[in-house]
Order: sequence, then C-alpha cells, then structure tokens
Amino acid sequence: MDSKLTLKLNENIIERAKKYASNKNLSLSRLIENYLDSLTREQSDDFEISPFVKSISSGKSIPVEAEYKKLREEYVDSLDTKYQ
Repeated sequence: MDSKLTLKLNENIIERAKKYASNKNLSLSRLIENYLDSLTREQSDDFEISPFVKSISSGKSIPVEAEYKKLREEYVDSLDTKYQ
C-alpha cells in the first residue's frame, strides 16, 4: 500500500534529483523509495566487505602498497604450505 509523504528539501537538490531520476527513467518518488529501502533493508553479516570496496563507498583511499604486500605474503605462505 502506498502512502503520501511530504518532505522539505533544498530547491537545487530537488532539481538535480529530478534530472537524475529522469535520466534513469524513474519517478522521483520511486528513486527516493528505492534509496530509503536500501538504507533500511536488513543486511546479512554472512560475508565481509573488502577494504577496497569500503574505500570506494566511503571515498577514502586505502594504502595500496600495504594491502598488496599483505596479500602477496598470504599467497606465498599458501603456496609454501601447498608444496611442502
């Protein structure tokens, strides 16, 4: 069942959101509904999100070299164990 919701937003944001929704062939209501649904949907803790994906979503960079060295060491260790 759909219900009405009244929001007060900055006019510039509303205009940008309307353009975005139009480019995606969505109504503004559907766009906001999808966003709120994604925010409030229960998340499963069955898997761990990698630091790289976390950095993309947060906009923060991760030290690539440090991560690369750690992954390389783990790979080498696994090969050592496998071929002993």
